[in-house]
Amino acid sequence: MGNSKMNARERIDYLFDDHSFVEVGGYVSARNTDYNLGANKVEGDGVITGYGVINDRMVYVYSQDVSALGGSVGEMHAKKISSLYDLAMKTGAPIIGMLDCAGLRLQEATDALHAFGTIFNKQAQASGMIPQISAVFGMCGGGSAVMSAMSDFTLMEKENGSLFINSPNALAGNEESRQNTAGAQFQSEQAGNVDFVCETEEDLLEQLRILVDVLPSDYEAEDAYFDNDDDLNRIIPELNDAAYDAPAILKAVSDSSMYIETKAMYAKEMVTAFIRLNGETVGAVANQPVDGESVLTRNGLEKAERFIKFCDAFAIPLLTVTNVTGLRANAHEERKQALALAKFTTTLAQVSVPRINLIAGEAYGTAAEVMNSKAIGADFVLAWPQASVGMMDAEQAVRIMYAEEIDAADDKMALIAEKTTEYAEGQSSALAAAKRGYVDDIIEPDATRKRLIAAYEMLYGKKVTPVTKKHTAV
Repeated sequence: MGNSKMNARERIDYLFDDHSFVEVGGYVSARNTDYNLGANKVEGDGVITGYGVINDRMVYVYSQDVSALGGSVGEMHAKKISSLYDLAMKTGAPIIGMLDCAGLRLQEATDALHAFGTIFNKQAQASGMIPQISAVFGMCGGGSAVMSAMSDFTLMEKENGSLFINSPNALAGNEESRQNTAGAQFQSEQAGNVDFVCETEEDLLEQLRILVDVLPSDYEAEDAYFDNDDDLNRIIPELNDAAYDAPAILKAVSDSSMYIETKAMYAKEMVTAFIRLNGETVGAVANQPVDGESVLTRNGLEKAERFIKFCDAFAIPLLTVTNVTGLRANAHEERKQALALAKFTTTLAQVSVPRINLIAGEAYGTAAEVMNSKAIGADFVLAWPQASVGMMDAEQAVRIMYAEEIDAADDKMALIAEKTTEYAEGQSSALAAAKRGYVDDIIEPDATRKRLIAAYEMLYGKKVTPVTKKHTAV
């Protein structure tokens, strides 16, 4: 059981605007009286459900009460959550689940199990229709972990949160003291199941308010627009000379530096974040060098693919920032890398929202091609003057193409330098790509913000007629 300092109702009161929460189903209690459950009945059956307002926007919430039958999920407990999903989908508003649960209520057996399964069904129906957010305050194991994973975003309280399918001590060869697979560190850094790890419950609830504020209410809503006091034509001179850093670039171009990075501790070579441009929420996917290497990885591709799907489902424009030299090469990556690339490319190629690619560094080979190139369907591609666009690094290409000439040359380095300059200018520069139509414009780094805003304004009326089919096979 959780030992958090807030109870289920206090969390709700802290989250919502003052006095805005309205409880639904407060008198519901369990039907089952077997195994002495009749003597332990509690109003609400261990979960508080209802709706309220966060920054003047309607949001639904369920908050599990660990003090009531351990917060265990019984038949009526699950039915209350399912009914809340029906309301949220009908009215088009986000739903937040505050998870603090001892697990499935064993005394209610198949009744509880069936009702629990209906939550999965409701989550599947709601996916892509309304934002779903899970907040892990205490124990979240077994089926509850699936509920968390079926959400769009998961937040976890660092000290008391516990997220798992199988408890750490149930894993062969493992014990919690050796590796706490249920802890926030493992779940955020290695599993990638948690988007935000928060030091305290208050921090988590504040992060929830911030996240809800940047998301649309549902897939048809156009309420992810905000007043903007930042200069649309603001020049950013620090981008001209600074070393490439994706978060720094995204913060610099965003309205008032607004930046919310998801899964920041997982697959750090791929950044996924929300920014704002002229008051509009934009989803950003960017390459980030790690240990001097800027490459695509399986985990990074999977992380980005899910983020892109969310943005497309909720009509959030996409921005990619490209600086990638290739694919990570090792046996572990080779097992699933082709599939990860295929799924990422398929997802990106089929999105209907406006999407812009900024080439801010190197863009080589297949890795660059799948990062929202013109061939994959980018609406607009911008490049900084110093960007390189091509098959591979110019010197590497020269050493391959002119291998015999280099071997025979008296001054090998002079020949390599000459041919490298020639190849870079003709085949692997931003200018060479622009001449072939693969880059729409070359811009100065300090003008990036105003040029991005202008491009999204141009794409505002974008319409895509979907192909009639059930779904992709990849």
